Amino acid sequence: MVSVVEANSGRAVYWGTGRRKSSVARVRLVPGEGKLTVNGKDGVLYFQFNPNYLGLIKAPLETLGLENEYDILVKAEGGGLTGQADSIRLGVARALCELDPENRSPLKTEGYLTRDPRAKERKKYGLHKARKAPQYSKR
Repeated sequence: MVSVVEANSGRAVYWGTGRRKSSVARVRLVPGEGKLTVNGKDGVLYFQFNPNYLGLIKAPLETLGLENEYDILVKAEGGGLTGQADSIRLGVARALCELDPENRSPLKTEGYLTRDPRAKERKKYGLHKARKAPQYSKR
């Protein structure tokens, strides 16, 4: 079990990095009472009280029955709220694997350790967008 002890508080901290589309989330799991903090804001406020995003983020903890055991501290960058929520979920799952290697198999069967590889396709020359072509003119 690998953990880093924070110098100021003396608590064990578990790190995980998650990525999705163009967003990156650096996640810290700290023993606490289940609070979510994203970029210094309360997680509920940051994700605009959307229960889908909040449920998505806490899903790995609920799978293991640890939803009120750890606080989630996140630094999220890039993308939108959906990409950030997905990247936080991956970061939480990776941090839980660092917490205890036994957690890996239940998280893997639920699909929480799989990075979603889909990303925006690049624009090609001669086209308006990645695939949108100019209107065809017969004459």
